[in-house]
Amino acid sequence: MIVQRRLFFVCIVLSFSFTSQAFAGPPFKTDDPQPVDYLHWEFYIASMQQFQTHETDATYPHIEVNYGVVPNVQLHIIAPLGYIHSVGGTHYGYSTTEFGVKYRFVQETGTVPQIGVFPLIEIPTGNENEQLGSGNVQVYIPAWAQKSWGKLTSYAGGGYWYNPGTGEKNFFFTGWEAQYDFSEVVTFGGELFYQTADSLNSESSAGFDFGGYINLTENHHILFSLGHSLSGESTTTGYIGYQLTI
Repeated sequence: MIVQRRLFFVCIVLSFSFTSQAFAGPPFKTDDPQPVDYLHWEFYIASMQQFQTHETDATYPHIEVNYGVVPNVQLHIIAPLGYIHSVGGTHYGYSTTEFGVKYRFVQETGTVPQIGVFPLIEIPTGNENEQLGSGNVQVYIPAWAQKSWGKLTSYAGGGYWYNPGTGEKNFFFTGWEAQYDFSEVVTFGGELFYQTADSLNSESSAGFDFGGYINLTENHHILFSLGHSLSGESTTTGYIGYQLTI
């Protein structure tokens, strides 16, 4: 992810819970193909919140670490403390651990976008009985493309979720994002996304986000977002986080 794009966000996300979804490219759901630079790090401490009529989910907080292990390859991990409040009770504890590898195999040129893949695996390290995880390993295989024109950048893509379990369904996610660097400090943008039903009792959903980044310095960044669903169950979501790049 590009260090110069980080800040304020308005986020609206899908209708499936934080305990069973990938966290993706903060603070957007849509990701990009650009890995962390070789031998560089990204550290996040952040919170994601999701509010529905019958349930509230959040990470309070989660830690994300990305590392450029070789040129064009990034290692990724998210370790979250999860919170859920529903008719089944209120629970707080360690939730699903996410691992991933981002690999960019096409470099951007004047006419060609950069392209990469970012497979993720969700490990059920949380207590399923307390709704702090799905209880099953989940896998996401997406591809992403990105192109920049001066201060304007856009990226898009999507992929397939392997989502096993009783009553669950495999599903597809796709998204498109565009953002503009208004200065070296502020970037603002928005996204649209869509996913098919992820369970037998759910339906396809769509949403949008608006938001961006504030670069406090070259190494310190603030990210935040707020949003709502366009279809499916009415869902309001938010993100606030701090990022250190070294």
